Amino acid sequence: MPEPIDAFGRLGTETAFEVLARAQKLAAEGKDIINLGIGQPDFRTPEHIVNAGKEALDAGAHGYTPAAGIPQLRDAVAFDLNKRHGVNVDASSVLITPGAKPVMYFAILLFGQSGTEIMYPNPGFPIYESVINFTGATAVPIELHESNGFSFDADQVLAKVTEKTRLIILNSPGNPTGGVVPRDQIEKLIAGLEAYPDVTILSDEIYSWILYGDRQHVSLLQYPEIRDRLIIIDGWSKTYAMTGWRIGYGIWPESLFAHAERLAVNSYSCVNAVTQHAAIAALEGPDTDIHTMLTAFNERREIIVRELNNIPGFRCTDPGGAFYAFPNIAQTGFDSSTLQKKLLEEVGVAVVSGTSFGNMGEGYLRFSYAASTEEILDATSRIRSLLS
Repeated sequence: MPEPIDAFGRLGTETAFEVLARAQKLAAEGKDIINLGIGQPDFRTPEHIVNAGKEALDAGAHGYTPAAGIPQLRDAVAFDLNKRHGVNVDASSVLITPGAKPVMYFAILLFGQSGTEIMYPNPGFPIYESVINFTGATAVPIELHESNGFSFDADQVLAKVTEKTRLIILNSPGNPTGGVVPRDQIEKLIAGLEAYPDVTILSDEIYSWILYGDRQHVSLLQYPEIRDRLIIIDGWSKTYAMTGWRIGYGIWPESLFAHAERLAVNSYSCVNAVTQHAAIAALEGPDTDIHTMLTAFNERREIIVRELNNIPGFRCTDPGGAFYAFPNIAQTGFDSSTLQKKLLEEVGVAVVSGTSFGNMGEGYLRFSYAASTEEILDATSRIRSLLS
């Protein structure tokens, strides 16, 4: 029997989709399931975006597009970033991708090989570590701790940089923790990296709209001193409830753009034409639906944190962004994977084990509160009854 090359044995997965598949199977068998596992908004894509997609189909947007994306969309992305972050982004640095994952995949491929090191947040989005391992590079964790709101400590990050470090991956607001890195830590890190001019930064800013209280997003685009070695990940999935449309983008430094574009040509050719026209409507249309969604997320955040803290053995900090709660469940006496399975199989609540996001996630579960208030209250009531 043919065997794939060894590198594929190092490739991980995203457990949230495995949990989703199991939850859907149980639901199909008649079990009452509440899904707080998958990270996607439970809102419909706004109508003006959907209509723009329909109009593009009717107008004949049925063919290939340039690999980097249609010019109108690249212009719209550059304008949007200028409007939101007060920065000058040239449209020629924008690469439109089918979802945000290709940006991180391309970046890690460009810098990952045996003998190099890539730093990544742990607990963090599992694909970071998966692809780093796939390339043969050494994955060096940036440990995130509950004690400081799952932010990183810039001094600790800088202490791990070596002559082998090629890429540092950052994510704020963060998945799975909801942690937000404060400006002072970002600025301390950037200042420290002046001593390491060959280290590139990959900043995953896919949740940049989703912040609570008086928190403001600090985009690394705002620091011109690192723009020549900065890659930005962003997209439409979370902000505009467009997960199934599969569209994201990367902002690339001039020295790397051609490499990323060539990877695009070799892997997916181009992004769905209709989706790109819908994405223009998202950026250029009203923000009303975004703010409606954010208001709902904030209300749910307050409810789920309160309810999780009322479950025996649970302790939950207040997430500053995204739509995830990441409670500490160590006092329940269960490890994360066991409790994940127990909640789904016994009380029909789908969540994701903290270990799905790295070894630092042991003792935690990820709850997505991109679900209705009624579902959140029902789910936490079931868990409380089970553990009581």
